[in-house]
Amino acid sequence: MAFRILAIAAAFFVSVRVSSSGSASPAVVSRIAFGSCANQSADQPIWNAIIDFDPQLFIWLGDNIYGDNRRPFSILGKERTIGPWKNVPRFFPSSEEQLKKSYEIAKSNPGYSALRRRSKVIGTWDDHDYGLNDAGKEFSGKDTSQRLLLDFLDEAEDSPRRKQAGVYASYLFGPTGKQIKVILLDTRYHRDPFFSDGSILGETQWEWLQQELSGPGSEITIIASSIQVISNLSASTGPYFYVESWGRFPKERKRLYELIADSKRNGILFISGDVHFGEIARYDCGTDYPLYDITSSGLTQSVENAVPQPLPFLIRAAAWLIPSTLRVYSPKCRYKSCTYGKPNFGVIEIDWDASPQSIKIEVRDVNGNPVTGVELLLSELQSGYTHKTLSRGVYQKHCTLEVDLPWFLRYRLSFLLFGALIGAIVVLILLTVIMLSLSKRFLRKYKID
Repeated sequence: MAFRILAIAAAFFVSVRVSSSGSASPAVVSRIAFGSCANQSADQPIWNAIIDFDPQLFIWLGDNIYGDNRRPFSILGKERTIGPWKNVPRFFPSSEEQLKKSYEIAKSNPGYSALRRRSKVIGTWDDHDYGLNDAGKEFSGKDTSQRLLLDFLDEAEDSPRRKQAGVYASYLFGPTGKQIKVILLDTRYHRDPFFSDGSILGETQWEWLQQELSGPGSEITIIASSIQVISNLSASTGPYFYVESWGRFPKERKRLYELIADSKRNGILFISGDVHFGEIARYDCGTDYPLYDITSSGLTQSVENAVPQPLPFLIRAAAWLIPSTLRVYSPKCRYKSCTYGKPNFGVIEIDWDASPQSIKIEVRDVNGNPVTGVELLLSELQSGYTHKTLSRGVYQKHCTLEVDLPWFLRYRLSFLLFGALIGAIVVLILLTVIMLSLSKRFLRKYKID
């Protein structure tokens, strides 16, 4: 009985702190946290730092669990998962029971449970909780996955999200004059195959998004996408490896920017996940004020933790060498590349009482310390700001896309890797020649003796 009373009290506390129901006096929201890529079977100490930040709202950006299965890397043998001769896919889906069990493990994590008692939690999905790595509209298990995700998020049984094709949704928080709209996109349910330059959202979701953006205004609008909107890492790392992003569907991204511009909506920010590192990107040529994309990935999964020492240093060096005209660089960044390849989460802080009002966006480490961040005035996210400050040219920081970079800049990491490989081969050949020469001398001397 005591537990039930505590649960009711906790639910009431959350409902008082954050309201999206249009009640008479909704609470002001000034602290938002977000994250992605949380393996339910891994240690999750990062929840302590998130709780210390004391967010009124937490947003899941996908890969909230890892619900698919992975075969080991194998070049030879009966099951070959990599190379042009592979005969089985590396990833395969779980059963419904396995997926449900993964969500139960994630939901019962003590740190996450503590956060749920304090903060409102909303979210969307990415591929691993959708059910299969890199999957799109072709995935047959998506309806089951949708139901299980919404159960995990405690979505009401009569919620429209349970009746529609996809998990997209919108929320409105705060009183008039201090309103935050959160738009959760679904980049999986309707997504066409890679290299098709087809659709990410599908027409029904596009129509819904247009209505959301053209509706009543809000001081801040957060568009949550499971994959990066502004950055397009694959443009500089292909063909060695690719990551998912809106940049791989250029027509869709152009349509998104045009929709935002046509809506005349102020205060739009993107948040994203997926890539297992954190960064902040900025695009000045999508609308008439800067668009920011704060990427936080992941809560447990990260590129540096996936490799043994001393390879993390090489990953940081590669991140610095990969060109990015859209990344936000700052002396406050932890590393020179202004990317962060260890577990992290994102935060948005709004100072509604400041004059003028301001907003701080950061990526933070497992201890809650900032690793990259930007402080802005809300007036910088309003129509006309870019035209006052932007001097356009052939090459423009925060405007030139990665695919439009000169080839010698775009592929400089490839050139360095190729050069290092050629250098290593040359050194190996020289060492072989020297060893053969020394061996011949030794043999001649041995025969003479």
